Amino acid sequence: MKFAYRFSNLLGAVYRHGNLSFSKDGNSVISPVGNRVSVFDLKNNKSETLPVSTAKNITCVGLSPDGNLAILVDEDGAALLISLITRAVLHHFHFHKPVASIRFSPDGRKFVVTKENVALMYHAPGRNREFNAFVLDKSYYGPYDETTFTGPPRTCFMCFVVGSKDMSTWVFGAERWSNLIYYSLGGHKDIMVGCFFEKDSLDLYTVSQDGTLCVWESDTELDGLVLRKTRLPAERGEEERGEGEEEEPRGEVIRGKGERPKEKQGTKNVRYKQRSKHFFNKEGDFNNLTAAAFHKPTHILVTGFASGIFHLHELPEFNLIHSLSISDQRIATVSMNSSGDWIGFGCSGLGQLLVWEWQSESYVFKQQGHFNNMAALAYSPDGQYIATGGDDGKVKVWNMTSGLCFVTFTEHTSSVTNVTFTSRGFVIVSASLDGTVRAFDLHRYRNFRTFTSPRPAQFSSLAVDPSGDLVSAGAQDSFEVFIWSMQTGRLLEVLGGHEGPVSCLCFSPVQSILASASWDKTVRLWDMMDSWQTTETLRLTSDGLAVSYRPDGQELAVATLDGEISFWNPQSANQTGSVSGRHDLEMGRKETDKITSKQSAKGKSFTSLCYSADGESILAGGQSKFVCIYNIREQILMKKFEISCNLSLDAMEEFLDRRKMTEFGSLALVDEGVGDGDGVELSLPGVRKGDMSSRHFKPEIRVSSIRFSPTGRSWAATSTEGLLTYSLDGALVFDPYDLDLDVTPASVRRQLRQAEWATAIVLAFRLNETALTQEVLEAVPHHQIAVVCGSLPDVYVEKLLGFIASALERCGHLQFYLSWSQSLLTQHGQKLKTRSGAVLPTIQSLQKSIQKHFEDLSKLCDWNMYTIRYAVALSKQRGVKRTAGDALCDKDQSEDSEVMSEASLEETDMLM
Repeated sequence: MKFAYRFSNLLGAVYRHGNLSFSKDGNSVISPVGNRVSVFDLKNNKSETLPVSTAKNITCVGLSPDGNLAILVDEDGAALLISLITRAVLHHFHFHKPVASIRFSPDGRKFVVTKENVALMYHAPGRNREFNAFVLDKSYYGPYDETTFTGPPRTCFMCFVVGSKDMSTWVFGAERWSNLIYYSLGGHKDIMVGCFFEKDSLDLYTVSQDGTLCVWESDTELDGLVLRKTRLPAERGEEERGEGEEEEPRGEVIRGKGERPKEKQGTKNVRYKQRSKHFFNKEGDFNNLTAAAFHKPTHILVTGFASGIFHLHELPEFNLIHSLSISDQRIATVSMNSSGDWIGFGCSGLGQLLVWEWQSESYVFKQQGHFNNMAALAYSPDGQYIATGGDDGKVKVWNMTSGLCFVTFTEHTSSVTNVTFTSRGFVIVSASLDGTVRAFDLHRYRNFRTFTSPRPAQFSSLAVDPSGDLVSAGAQDSFEVFIWSMQTGRLLEVLGGHEGPVSCLCFSPVQSILASASWDKTVRLWDMMDSWQTTETLRLTSDGLAVSYRPDGQELAVATLDGEISFWNPQSANQTGSVSGRHDLEMGRKETDKITSKQSAKGKSFTSLCYSADGESILAGGQSKFVCIYNIREQILMKKFEISCNLSLDAMEEFLDRRKMTEFGSLALVDEGVGDGDGVELSLPGVRKGDMSSRHFKPEIRVSSIRFSPTGRSWAATSTEGLLTYSLDGALVFDPYDLDLDVTPASVRRQLRQAEWATAIVLAFRLNETALTQEVLEAVPHHQIAVVCGSLPDVYVEKLLGFIASALERCGHLQFYLSWSQSLLTQHGQKLKTRSGAVLPTIQSLQKSIQKHFEDLSKLCDWNMYTIRYAVALSKQRGVKRTAGDALCDKDQSEDSEVMSEASLEETDMLM
């Protein structure tokens, strides 16, 4: 059970490359992140990464109109058909060429794929089982250069529009229309970025990269399209095929030409004329237009530019509604939800994902990952938060429940090398290469302490003692360890003695002992209570890279440069065991390596270590795509986790690809710039666009930091892909306890009917089925909970506590399960205290669940309290007004009665 971890979520990255898509209801946005896809629920403020991945980075995503299916296409054209309901892969397909865009028809029966200079129409998979889910229907040729964009098809899918790099726009008929086979439009002087149909019309809007908008008017209405009954020979593919065109397996072939199709007798071909032409750059230079989206019901056009500015225009009048700068990087993609209220933006340069509500001019969602590598991570003591530090100098804090970042600290001016939480969990301490160690307060979200050294030093390691009073950091240039006081911020001591850079620091969980690993092949143990003296010096076989204490403080693990993990007794300074993990790393061969992967693996090693919560196993990661779990007692490898299968990263494959080898060497050695790239301005003299100093390179896969959750139910690793979390999946493993032939679900329910609650609970735990155990617990009457807890055997108390901790996370019976936990801890607290080391992960998991509910309920109660106060104040104010009004009304009534009485007297006098 303890090794049944599965991929849970991807944090630290929200967008990389490709197009954004909104769900059918418009409340969720689907974002490609590397070779995975993340779904962000904007209503509930949660994120989820689907458990599917492609071979390379995803470039485009096609979402079906009903929101049940999605097609993911990677850089090479390999496609996956996935179900967004079951999160499963339904079909694999390969388009053999890079795909520019993919769009479903409004009815979901077909979809259009553009690649190179051809548009392919496929029958979309339906509910019936098919041997081949993608069946080619038609092939459309026309553009002379690569296609860049497929416009959203008509509502009734009569035709669709394709933009190309040859500055032309092509309108193709989806059916066999006699008056609309194809139509070519010009009028632009740059690459096409977007082309859109008007609602319930054949009128067109086309947008090009130079910031030009053309409005095209058709002389034919939708009901004017005439269906042709016969097929032309050219459309049956009977004419000769052009050079270099691949032979399609099936389907009609429609070839557009430079001249217009000939008109038949009785039918008039569809014609377009340019109604108007508008320019985005007339009020200033906004660089190149990079993305566009159009919402048909509201007639709103959204355009994004390379400078990070976006515009909202109302068409066809081209009235500017809104303009805002949301980033200093290029806007790579723009998307609008079904209602047209929310606009999604993706910036690949910084990894930003933004959702903007244009009517209220506010952010609905704003997330940004580390746009450079993540170097370190740390769990909070309750396992609810994760802090990460990256090479971009930022410290981010992520909520494990929602998977989102809720605070970012930007005070560091250089790479962050290490982060850690204090024992109370309200303070984050980070070390950086800028020569500072900073402490951040999670209550006020501010940097309240900055620790510095007497002379400038680059800090590469960090540790905080269990009490949270001492902060230590190791320098990689002066070979010293610095000790500060958290309370005063003053430097207390400088520990010298290492003859090489200090690579890692770790405090003992139970004593004031600091362990420091160094490149000088030693680990020194420093006593913080005895004049900062060295108590022991452990001699290693190679340079020390990582050191970690067991949770009970009785063992020390050290990773060295030769790929070994050695275990030491810190009291006697004796080595108790070692594990050779060099062969378990299985490092791949980089494209620029001159030696094989087997030879390069000899120089690789583990760079991060972490004990499990129970101390029985250790997690190790380093310069590889694998993370290994070792059993310490048996000193054997228990399981290997593959962090990534993304071939877009370097060092993923064991052998070089022969297709990339030429007579001059590997194509990877060719230095390519991006001078004609995305049009980002730069300060180099004489360069008008593009970054001539930038180079294409593949980031190398590696694991920089790895940590176990204090609850023992999950672990996380920072890698080139981002922050990956793995959690226990109890549903995948059948793990009974003390199973017998008489232990069956029927016997458990029989005990329930006989009101034998304690026996039923014991049998349910022996069978160890989650659903059955929950059914038994919820069947126990509330007034019997204390009696049942008192009669439970001791061995089942810890199991029941663990089950309650997990049930509190997903169930809504808050008071019921809190009563169970209170009774268990009250009656068995002393016995559990004697086994605190083994029970600690379970208690921390329970504390995490209770803390989460406490925060949610406290916010709700505060809101309700403020609402009640407002209602009471409002009622009092209205009561005062009503009282004054009643008095005024009584006064008016008395005056009226006096006037009426006087009038009656006058009338009687007149009658007299």
